[in-house]
Amino acid sequence: MAPAAERFVLQWGDMGGHWGVNRSVGQIHALLYLSDRPLTADDIADTLGMARSNVSNSLKELQTWRLIRRVSMLGDRRDYFEAEADLWEMLLRIVEGRKEREIDPAVLTLRQCVQDAKGDKRMPSAATARLSEMLEFVESLNACYAQIQKLPKSKLGAIVRMGGRIANLLGRKGRK
Repeated sequence: MAPAAERFVLQWGDMGGHWGVNRSVGQIHALLYLSDRPLTADDIADTLGMARSNVSNSLKELQTWRLIRRVSMLGDRRDYFEAEADLWEMLLRIVEGRKEREIDPAVLTLRQCVQDAKGDKRMPSAATARLSEMLEFVESLNACYAQIQKLPKSKLGAIVRMGGRIANLLGRKGRK
């Protein structure tokens, strides 16, 4: 493996640890992303020096996130894998997966907490107000996410490239 590719694979694996996936999952994703051809689980295990069982489990996790797909090769019974190469698609799938796994359950719990707090005389009114404010905030973010998700990738790219110009357009006043 070329030094730049090796450095990327190692770094992507380390970053995976910060994002809640194990290092192997990140490294396998990085290797498949850089690869110009689909790879078998044995190819991946050999290249990265990982146990075949670890590779298999990591591939399953990456498929669950829809970051890689299994492909067939004519005349070969083995499974091959390739990564999603479209960066926007990859980002949107990661965000969608994290929302489903982390944000949605938190919102359901928060809704229940707000409902329970409103009927509980033992709950301080300030705490009930804060829970309601948090729920409103998170639901606003969810609504914004739903709108962003509907945008074509070209529009998302344009928004990102605009960067701070959006803040200038809206009038930069600082945080309040």
